[in-house]
Amino acid sequence: MTDPPVVMVGTGTGHAGGPGFDVANLPFGVARLPGGTTGCVSALGDHVIDLTGLARAGVLGAAAPGDAVFEDATLNRFLACGRPAWVGVRRALARLVRDGDPALVAACVPGHAVELLLPVAVGDFVDFSASIHHAARVGRLLRPESDPLPPQWRHMPVGYHGRAGSIVASGTGVVRPRGLVPAGGAPELAPTAALDFEAEVGFVVGAGSAPGEAVATADFADHVAGVVLVNDWSARDVQAFESHPLGPFLGKSFATSVSPWLVTLDALDPYRLAGPAQEQAPAAYLAAVGAAAYDVHVEVTLQSQAMREAGMAPVQLTRACFADMYWTGPQLLAHATVNGAPTRPGDLFASGTASGPEPGSEACLLELTRAGERPLALPDGSSRTYLEDGDTVVVRAWAGGGRRPLVSLGEVAGTILPVRDAEV
Repeated sequence: MTDPPVVMVGTGTGHAGGPGFDVANLPFGVARLPGGTTGCVSALGDHVIDLTGLARAGVLGAAAPGDAVFEDATLNRFLACGRPAWVGVRRALARLVRDGDPALVAACVPGHAVELLLPVAVGDFVDFSASIHHAARVGRLLRPESDPLPPQWRHMPVGYHGRAGSIVASGTGVVRPRGLVPAGGAPELAPTAALDFEAEVGFVVGAGSAPGEAVATADFADHVAGVVLVNDWSARDVQAFESHPLGPFLGKSFATSVSPWLVTLDALDPYRLAGPAQEQAPAAYLAAVGAAAYDVHVEVTLQSQAMREAGMAPVQLTRACFADMYWTGPQLLAHATVNGAPTRPGDLFASGTASGPEPGSEACLLELTRAGERPLALPDGSSRTYLEDGDTVVVRAWAGGGRRPLVSLGEVAGTILPVRDAEV
């Protein structure tokens, strides 16, 4: 596996760029620029590219929308323009970079001078469970006497409708949530003692679909503009108590962190490959079309407050490959719309915990610690079963490296804050 890129993207400090953000990438995002204006941007090295400036200069080509679209505080209106606009603008940017165009130079802003924001306004958020390795491990932990996977799992992507209003930008602090947890007899309202991360990849809808319209797997690239990184924070004790019969609610709805860069499907196209063979043929509407998995490497690090104060580097907790997911992006979107549910620009479909098959590729603490039975030792002398206040978790991802162009997905970061005092 290639080494990860060193990036400064999505930390909430306003930094952008680094390896993996060259002409092979050119992602889309939103930033607060010097002077306080907000607009749509791309990334090039350690700079951001002000797309409004380029649109006003008239150098983005016929496929580009008007400059007013790029003045928005989200990418939604640009994404609604459809695939010709996404592809056209990215290709125009690549041409300007290769030509060293003066208009591009004028539109570049140092990354340290901007603040990266949430890239899209998410109208609907669906979180799936696309990794058979994650689902089976959790099933064995929680249901040791029965089949770890429910019978429907291999027939369709299992998911739940999340809370879009709790989606936050990378770098936003995550307040420890409360919920009902078992306490001997009757459950009691208490701060979670089992706060977890979930490293995921999210697909962002660009061109929506109408009510009653099912999106075919073959039409995935016409509707999905690109991917972001997702950390779907989870309160495992709250989740376990509430999840029967209807599934996750308060254990998942308090915060979901998203990275600032939307990396286009076109940038990741060279890293498409066939995913693992599915154990049984799915229904016709879920039939795979071509190579639909992505050779994207995902890494999670943790740094405790004591480690930061002592100047200790974050410790790697896991590294996985997104190509190991059982269900692919086209299958997720096809399943979400097969009943006629519409989609809109900015809708987010997350993969669920992106765990792989090997030890060390478990993408959440529930798996890594076997539900708290095997604590993880940290360099500061402490250990973790679940997250403690002051812990900072960073999820990073990239494709390529070595002899292949490096395409970084950046990172999504969050620090756990103490529960807030409140009368309950």
